[in-house]
Amino acid sequence: MITNNSSSIAQGEAILVDVAGQERGEQGGASKGVDPNEKHLCTDHLLDDLKGRTISGTFITIAAQGIKFLLNLAFIMVLARLLTPKDFGLYAMVTTIMGFLWIFQDIGLSTATVQRQEINHTQVSNLFWVNVGVGSLITLVVAASAPVIAWFYREPRLIGITLVLSTTFLLSSSAVQHIALLNRQMRFGVIAMLDVVSVLGSYLTGVGMALSGYGYWALVGANVIQVVVRLVLAWLISRWQPRLPSRNAQTRHLLSFGANITIGNLINTLARGLDNVLIGRFFGPVAVGLYSRASILLMRPLEQFTIPINAVLVPALSRVQTEPERYRRTFLRVYEAMALVSFLSTGFLLALARPLTLVVLGAKFEQAVPIFAGFTIAALWVPLAGASTWLFQTQGRGKDWLFASLLCSCITIASFIAGLPFGPVGLAIAYSTAGLLFGMPVVYYFAGRHGPVTTADLWFAIFRYLPLWIVVCSVTWLVRLLLVNSPPLVQLVVCAPVGLFAGTILICIVAPMRRVALSLVDILLELKSRISFFNAKQR
Repeated sequence: MITNNSSSIAQGEAILVDVAGQERGEQGGASKGVDPNEKHLCTDHLLDDLKGRTISGTFITIAAQGIKFLLNLAFIMVLARLLTPKDFGLYAMVTTIMGFLWIFQDIGLSTATVQRQEINHTQVSNLFWVNVGVGSLITLVVAASAPVIAWFYREPRLIGITLVLSTTFLLSSSAVQHIALLNRQMRFGVIAMLDVVSVLGSYLTGVGMALSGYGYWALVGANVIQVVVRLVLAWLISRWQPRLPSRNAQTRHLLSFGANITIGNLINTLARGLDNVLIGRFFGPVAVGLYSRASILLMRPLEQFTIPINAVLVPALSRVQTEPERYRRTFLRVYEAMALVSFLSTGFLLALARPLTLVVLGAKFEQAVPIFAGFTIAALWVPLAGASTWLFQTQGRGKDWLFASLLCSCITIASFIAGLPFGPVGLAIAYSTAGLLFGMPVVYYFAGRHGPVTTADLWFAIFRYLPLWIVVCSVTWLVRLLLVNSPPLVQLVVCAPVGLFAGTILICIVAPMRRVALSLVDILLELKSRISFFNAKQR
């Protein structure tokens, strides 16, 4: 699988490098005469062509995420056949505990750097040292907790895994501000290249270690290598150099905003990671391995769908936060397009839960099928609920995000408690259903009660495109009933296109859906013309 993807990766990286070079040229011209220490912070030149930068940035980032998706899919398929569910379970036990602390490598300060209209070199330097200090502290705390984690799970092998993975906190926190400045400058081509290269190096390392018989250490090695490569590239590409900390930089308001974001994310992370802890404590590493693989099989593609849009829209919306109508128009255009693409592409997941799980993970993970099926309901709300959080970030509404996170976390914990007696499958179903029925209304209420985008705007997209999901899922399910005795791969190859075709017909019939689809086509055509113009200039 990895060999077959090599040409696509090379082509994707070539595109990213070309666009990154264009961005550097533009920024170089815009920053002439500017203090070298401040040139990384200027954003006035971005407003002249914000729409074009947003469109091209979205394309670049989606292309990179597409490459990462293929790499991740290949990595999952290869390691699922080289390792055992217990190997994945041991790794997941540690990473779940670490996940509770992982947000502290950022502590919301990257968002503060991107979101602020005005910020200076001294302030960003102070934020850098805060990130590094917190990352160092968390590294020491996690390393010291290794024996406790092993005792809690009654698994001594977790001590070594925890000690090695603890170093990733310090390494990651040292790159936070460099990547934030690249985001602030909307240098999406550079960020995309950085992501693809770090992921490729990570996965090659993991597969190599698995083939050499290192077992669960292959997962640990892949994790560490990805962080190291990302750190080195971020420093080399950004070229921003922090100065020593200063007491007179007026960074308190930035730290306050970051603290609210961090506390909200921490509450959400603690609640969301509780499922793996409970399963590991009461059902053992094999159950965790099955549960975590089923979760990643669904959640990772959803994340890779929303991450590129998030990476582009947060800087773009932050630059126009003082223009309410332009802000609202930009957000809703992207939000409705996300709803259409999301409901169309995820409508077949429930109907094809079994063949999809078996094709990707293999026969050893057949017990993960009902778990994956339980998670498919989350595909209805995860992308759009995540998109609504952009309103908190880009409007500087840290307190609203904190309250929303607290309430949603209570809902998540309650769903896990309700589902625990029914095992991993019960937890998956309870989480997905509770998020749809209770979590989304909470997020939408807080997200839309202030600012240009209202709660009604957010719900409108859900009710408009929900029939699309129902049609795709129903048609796919009916076709699969005809092929129930066929091999899993045949079911996928036949049923998925039929379901998507049915959804496409509905889009063509329903006028509002058709308008959004045509706007996506217009965006692609505009992007094509921009690429052609750029290539002509290069020649």
